[in-house]
Amino acid sequence: MAHFSLLSPNSVLISRASFNLNTGKEQWLGHFVMKIKPMQLKVSSDLRARARVDGYANWKATEIPHQWYNLMVDLPIKPPPPLNPRTLQPIKPEDLSPLFPDELIKQEVSNERFIDIPEEVVDIYRLWRPTPLIRARRLEKLLNTPARIYYKYEGVSPAGSHKPNTAVPQVWYNVKQGVKKVVTETGAGQWGSALAFACSLFDLDCEVWQVRVSYDQKPYRKLMMQTWGAKVYPSPSDVTESGRQILRSDPSSPGSLGIAISEAVEVAMTNANTKYCLGSVLNHVLLHQTVIGEECIKQMEIFGDTPDVIIGCTGGGSNFGGLCFPFIREKLSGKMDPVIRAVEPEACPSLTKGIYAYDYGDTAGMTPLMKMHTLGHDFIPDPIHAGGLRYHGMAPLISHICELGLIEAVAIPQTECFEGAIKFARSEGLIAAPEPTHAIAATIREALHCRETGEAKVILMAMCGHGHFDLPSYDKYLQGNLVDLPFAGAAIQSSLAKIPQVAS
Repeated sequence: MAHFSLLSPNSVLISRASFNLNTGKEQWLGHFVMKIKPMQLKVSSDLRARARVDGYANWKATEIPHQWYNLMVDLPIKPPPPLNPRTLQPIKPEDLSPLFPDELIKQEVSNERFIDIPEEVVDIYRLWRPTPLIRARRLEKLLNTPARIYYKYEGVSPAGSHKPNTAVPQVWYNVKQGVKKVVTETGAGQWGSALAFACSLFDLDCEVWQVRVSYDQKPYRKLMMQTWGAKVYPSPSDVTESGRQILRSDPSSPGSLGIAISEAVEVAMTNANTKYCLGSVLNHVLLHQTVIGEECIKQMEIFGDTPDVIIGCTGGGSNFGGLCFPFIREKLSGKMDPVIRAVEPEACPSLTKGIYAYDYGDTAGMTPLMKMHTLGHDFIPDPIHAGGLRYHGMAPLISHICELGLIEAVAIPQTECFEGAIKFARSEGLIAAPEPTHAIAATIREALHCRETGEAKVILMAMCGHGHFDLPSYDKYLQGNLVDLPFAGAAIQSSLAKIPQVAS
């Protein structure tokens, strides 16, 4: 007998099996892909109906994107350029060459609307992409809301989050240029584990500086990195001069992403065969993440719905940008008009409490100056359980579209986030990483508002990763020991007073 599965609009997976009368089971004999003419097969109304009933967008019917989308091309006003910190002039490609391979530098400043994804990268994406879009019917029932809630779930990747979407191409471009080792920073460990995974596929050496508080709080993320062959250092460390300077002034420093970035950048800039990889913030990183939104647009079409509200958590911005950038394209073209909402922790509120100004991307001031929403490059947030949402700045491109009014931002305290995460786990079954609990909390707020108004809005949420290695955070909440920290206004003002003075 044969089983047929739709892989894409122009290909069908045919699996052959025989039936064993003795065991009563099917024995799989193999499968092959048959190409068909595009016009021969369309998404039927029956498929849309079954998607609406089952709660799943038949996600294997969605083709993996073969191009990344560059939002900058479609913006009515282009974002301010990064600046050389010494000359305060727009950065030149050669200024970035000590850190990044040539192709990533080109992508950082590209004027192409779509950039082809290398086939070798697409082949690796197939390990987990396309990722599912799921209708949260049980959560809707729990909240007694007329809203229809969907979540795009990136936790099915080998590293358990959206981060491999950019880790794989970054490593691939480095390998193609003959790089022998890459270095990076990580907070909660999602980015570090994703880069370690990608490096293991290409036999590339990897070193990771993990924020000290997360290094201690999340040992299993460290073990994931080590399992995939990476060396992991708690940051600040005594391996680098920038780390040693921090330890001299504060031996018990909990660390920050800004400090960890300084350490990794220092190593890259002082070793000719080593490059630096970044898991968020920069344009080429957000570019790679647009596979999320491109898939989601097609999956929403299968459901027969268009989002009225799109919600995602923001730390540096890659998960949020990956989902919303393709939808912003559709919004700018007049095809839809969703409200797009970024959600951040109250303890590190760069979009809602920071200022829009040029600042360093790291604590030591080794990176280019980027115009972004910032809390100041030496701001060190309290050791909250918000996962990786502890960066002092927001991605320049996301900061820019916020200034343009294309998105809005809210900050939510961590106890409300974990309260929402428990509701989500006990209705939908998934234990979310601390980062997307912010999106869950904001989605619940919106769904309850719909209950009050009677509006049947369509809410689309970014569910960027699972929390299997974050259970100590849940334990602290369940034991009643997780508290909301007061707004660090004085610390933020002190940090903001130290940012470079650059004329806009």
